[in-house]
Amino acid sequence: MKIFTTLDWGILLLFFAVLASIIYWVIKQKQESSEDYFLAGRNLGWFVIGASIFASNIGSEHIVGLAGTAANSGMVMGHYELHSWIILLLGWVFVPFYLRSTVFTMPEFLEKRYSESSRWILTVITLISYILTKVSVTVYAGAVVFQTLMGIEFWSGALLIVLITGAYTILGGLRAVIYTDALQAVVLILGSLTITIIGLFKIGGWNNLVESVGSSHFNMFLPADHPDFPWIGMVFAPPIIGIWYWCTDQYIVQRVLSAQNETQARRGTIFGAYLKLLPIFMFFIPGLIAFAMTKSGQLSYDSSDQVFPTLVRELLPSGMRGLVAGGLLAALMSSLSSVFNSCSTLFTMDIYKKLKPNASEKKLVVVGRIATGIIVISGILWIPLMKVVSSGGLYQYLQSVQAYIAPPIAAVFLLGIFWNRINSRGALAALIGGFSAGMLRLALEINKSNLSGFWYDFADLNFLYFAIFSFLSCIALMIAVSLLTPAPDLNRISGLTYATTSREDLKKSKSSWESFDLINSSIIIVILALILIYFSPLGIGG
Repeated sequence: MKIFTTLDWGILLLFFAVLASIIYWVIKQKQESSEDYFLAGRNLGWFVIGASIFASNIGSEHIVGLAGTAANSGMVMGHYELHSWIILLLGWVFVPFYLRSTVFTMPEFLEKRYSESSRWILTVITLISYILTKVSVTVYAGAVVFQTLMGIEFWSGALLIVLITGAYTILGGLRAVIYTDALQAVVLILGSLTITIIGLFKIGGWNNLVESVGSSHFNMFLPADHPDFPWIGMVFAPPIIGIWYWCTDQYIVQRVLSAQNETQARRGTIFGAYLKLLPIFMFFIPGLIAFAMTKSGQLSYDSSDQVFPTLVRELLPSGMRGLVAGGLLAALMSSLSSVFNSCSTLFTMDIYKKLKPNASEKKLVVVGRIATGIIVISGILWIPLMKVVSSGGLYQYLQSVQAYIAPPIAAVFLLGIFWNRINSRGALAALIGGFSAGMLRLALEINKSNLSGFWYDFADLNFLYFAIFSFLSCIALMIAVSLLTPAPDLNRISGLTYATTSREDLKKSKSSWESFDLINSSIIIVILALILIYFSPLGIGG
């Protein structure tokens, strides 16, 4: 087993020294107002927005879970990574409404579109989901990387990553998160692609990989009766979860809210969409390489969660190993810092400011830092449960939990923008009903062995089908309740739906479109189509 050399430790320390200098520079910048602290002064350009969207997304479920998922199940979960088109939806469809509303948070947007109650409910749902999924899973993954690559004891590594990340997020706010994300994205992309190239060389090239693994492992469309990933579920459920994650989740959308203008926000999403094409090659292909190397006796690992860190340790030369380890840890930290910052923004702007509307700007920044500290402590308290949380594999666990949370939120935002007849009562019914059904499903799934009859069937329903049924049910419930109750005041929701947007605003938004943006968006769609065809029964997966 290869271990970290002196050169690896030196490169790793140098990387973190550069990272620390960026954080120090950010902390010295003006952070007096809530806009400075939570939205980086709304003054960011497309490059840092796109890089931050990507780096925040590439968290634990990718670095630790995705390669392991590919090794176990093949390319089928790649559907979740082909969401570049949904990131384009964020830029082309949702961003104009978000920027016109000048909101800090997604719950605040729901308050403007629907009601104060909608804001409270979404805030509570989001905070609970962040602590139970993003914080806990990311901390666990960081500890796995520390343990597998460097031999640092699991719990010590987990505690270390929470404390370091919490410290710079508290001090630097969103600007610290976004600028460190840009560096981390570059290092992670270069390191991961290097692993893919070296791994293909070790295995004897692409054709040898396909022959060793088998074409079925490359097929993203499994039979309709597949117990875990039926093709019908994989085609329709991931977009529902993707619209929630990419277009309505504070964790991602906070980046475009910090843009200088609509053009920079849209270009940031286009750049992020290009970067989002890479995980197939950064994590899935290395996972298949690890599977092939294990079959030939060239590689071994104790669990699927250790696949990618093991590849880093075994395939990369000394020095490069330290740099990529830095990129892995930094990416995990960026994911965690994004959660911390989003949580502090939600708590400060959607809870504290609602309770204390006359609080000063400096007070809001202080409360934001305290809220981040509380989330950090919550992450530490969840550390003993990490191994329980990840027992079924990080990536699949996270996608299944998100399938219970996402449908009502996606439905409320989508119909809210496209149909002005949907009112606050309809939105509340969908949010409360959909979230309650999701939490009931989660509780029953945990206790499935003690169930029978209808409740067992409900708990045993494929999580992909559950997401589809939940989404359709929430839409039906919203429409029924809205049509049976008074229509919303159109003056109150002016500019928040397509039908109530003024001609001046539509003209202003359209004037920000450029052929450069349209061409690049089209190129991304074509690339996605080609990838889907290649990894299907019509291509290599046939």
